[in-house]
Amino acid sequence: MTRLKLSDITDEKPVKLTIEIPARLHCDLVAYGTVLNGAEENGAPTPEQLVAPMLERFMATDREFAKARRNIQPAPASG
Repeated sequence: MTRLKLSDITDEKPVKLTIEIPARLHCDLVAYGTVLNGAEENGAPTPEQLVAPMLERFMATDREFAKARRNIQPAPASG
Protein backbone atom coordinates (compact mmCIF):
# COMPACT_ATOMS: atom_id res chain seq x y z
CA MET A 1 0.00 0.00 0.00
CA THR A 2 1.27 3.46 -0.90
CA ARG A 3 1.76 5.76 2.09
CA LEU A 4 1.19 9.34 1.03
CA LYS A 5 1.77 12.35 3.25
CA LEU A 6 -1.73 13.56 2.49
CA SER A 7 -4.51 11.37 3.79
CA ASP A 8 -7.64 13.40 4.44
CA ILE A 9 -9.24 16.15 2.38
CA THR A 10 -11.56 18.22 4.56
CA ASP A 11 -14.25 20.43 3.11
CA GLU A 12 -14.00 23.85 4.76
CA LYS A 13 -15.30 27.25 3.77
CA PRO A 14 -12.89 28.30 1.02
CA VAL A 15 -11.11 31.57 0.44
CA LYS A 16 -10.56 32.15 -3.25
CA LEU A 17 -6.94 32.28 -4.32
CA THR A 18 -5.95 32.47 -7.97
CA ILE A 19 -2.52 31.19 -8.95
CA GLU A 20 -0.73 29.96 -12.04
CA ILE A 21 1.25 26.73 -11.89
CA PRO A 22 3.37 24.97 -14.49
CA ALA A 23 1.53 22.38 -16.61
CA ARG A 24 3.93 19.71 -15.32
CA LEU A 25 2.88 20.43 -11.74
CA HIS A 26 -0.80 20.31 -12.72
CA CYS A 27 -0.27 16.86 -14.24
CA ASP A 28 1.50 15.73 -11.06
CA LEU A 29 -1.40 16.98 -8.93
CA VAL A 30 -3.90 15.07 -11.10
CA ALA A 31 -1.78 11.93 -10.72
CA TYR A 32 -1.47 12.46 -6.94
CA GLY A 33 -5.27 12.71 -6.67
CA THR A 34 -5.64 9.49 -8.60
CA VAL A 35 -3.14 7.66 -6.38
CA LEU A 36 -4.73 9.12 -3.24
CA ASN A 37 -8.09 7.78 -4.33
CA GLY A 38 -6.80 4.24 -4.77
CA ALA A 39 -6.00 4.43 -8.49
CA GLU A 40 -9.61 5.13 -9.44
CA GLU A 41 -10.26 8.26 -11.46
CA ASN A 42 -13.89 8.45 -10.36
CA GLY A 43 -14.11 10.77 -7.39
CA ALA A 44 -10.40 11.53 -7.25
CA PRO A 45 -9.64 14.90 -5.63
CA THR A 46 -9.02 17.67 -8.15
CA PRO A 47 -5.80 19.69 -8.10
CA GLU A 48 -7.79 22.55 -6.57
CA GLN A 49 -8.82 20.30 -3.68
CA LEU A 50 -5.26 19.09 -3.12
CA VAL A 51 -3.39 22.38 -2.95
CA ALA A 52 -4.66 23.61 0.43
CA PRO A 53 -4.12 20.32 2.32
CA MET A 54 -0.67 19.98 0.75
CA LEU A 55 0.30 23.50 1.82
CA GLU A 56 -1.09 22.87 5.31
CA ARG A 57 0.92 19.65 5.59
CA PHE A 58 4.05 21.34 4.29
CA MET A 59 3.82 24.18 6.80
CA ALA A 60 2.88 21.85 9.68
CA THR A 61 6.04 19.81 9.13
CA ASP A 62 8.42 22.72 8.52
CA ARG A 63 10.32 23.03 11.81
CA GLU A 64 12.05 26.27 10.90
CA PHE A 65 8.70 27.86 10.05
CA ALA A 66 7.24 26.71 13.39
CA LYS A 67 10.22 28.16 15.25
CA ALA A 68 10.02 31.47 13.39
CA ARG A 69 6.24 31.66 13.81
CA ARG A 70 6.54 31.42 17.59
CA ASN A 71 8.68 34.57 17.50
CA ILE A 72 6.24 36.74 15.54
CA GLN A 73 2.90 38.30 16.38
CA PRO A 74 -0.10 36.48 14.87
CA ALA A 75 -1.65 38.17 11.87
CA PRO A 76 -5.20 39.45 12.35
CA ALA A 77 -7.88 37.24 10.83
CA SER A 78 -9.41 38.62 7.66
CA GLY A 79 -12.90 38.01 6.87
